[in-house]
Amino acid sequence: MIQSMTGYGKASVEMPDKKINVEIKSLNSKAMDISTRLAPAYREKEIDIRNLIARTLERGKVDFCLWVEKKDAGQLATPINQDLIESYYNRIRQIAEATGIPEPSDWFYTLLRMPDVMTKNELQDLPEDEWEAARSAVHTAINHLVEFRKQEGVALERKFREKVNNISGLLRSVEPYEHERVSKIKDRIMDSLERNLNVDYDNNRLEQELIYYIEKLDVNEEKQRLANHLKYFVDTMEGPCGQGKKLGFIAQEMGREINTLGSKSNHAEMQRIVVQMKDELEQIKEQVLNVM
Repeated sequence: MIQSMTGYGKASVEMPDKKINVEIKSLNSKAMDISTRLAPAYREKEIDIRNLIARTLERGKVDFCLWVEKKDAGQLATPINQDLIESYYNRIRQIAEATGIPEPSDWFYTLLRMPDVMTKNELQDLPEDEWEAARSAVHTAINHLVEFRKQEGVALERKFREKVNNISGLLRSVEPYEHERVSKIKDRIMDSLERNLNVDYDNNRLEQELIYYIEKLDVNEEKQRLANHLKYFVDTMEGPCGQGKKLGFIAQEMGREINTLGSKSNHAEMQRIVVQMKDELEQIKEQVLNVM
């Protein structure tokens, strides 16, 4: 069963004095690319969090965010260092008296912009019980994202089957025109010889040359290989998860056979069918980029 690389998960856990929130989302990427935004107290756990994500998600561009909401709103206010403000105030007045520079007209505006006046004391040591609760929320958010990926994978698989069936149907529709094409090529060559060359020619040799020419335009091998690739694509899709790159390689091989079929077709209706095949395959290639 395939999974999409697109997903979203969110979880939260309640503590006596705070609420820990976790949010994670992922998009398609050739490899694992993790970006994290963590509350300061959790920065020491960044490596652990990255390992949890990489071990479960395998591939994708992942954005992870963990933030904390404190239940006591008073704790959210940034403290103001009153002693430092008084020190700045006295020092500025002394400088103004000594130099004759006018004192500020708005003391609060000036003093609150001075270095280190407004400080935010962050918890440096993360309690073990809080980390265990946060890690549980991280696991839950990751699991929600995986479920999201699986649901997206079901939609992708349905789309792929539709496109593969469409290409298979178009491939079968080539056969009547293929037989018609051989007869038309032979008639066109014979007609050209009779109208433009007023000479005797060896019928046996002409038949040999026609056979050689028609064999060069034969598309049976391309049709068989394309049919095999279509089956292999479906079999791979039904296999273990994490086959996105392999499906992309198979789609490339399908494209080669379709292109060769088009170059050999030498028939307007067959070329029209080939264009339709390319359109269906292009949609497969676009969506394969999103498969894990």
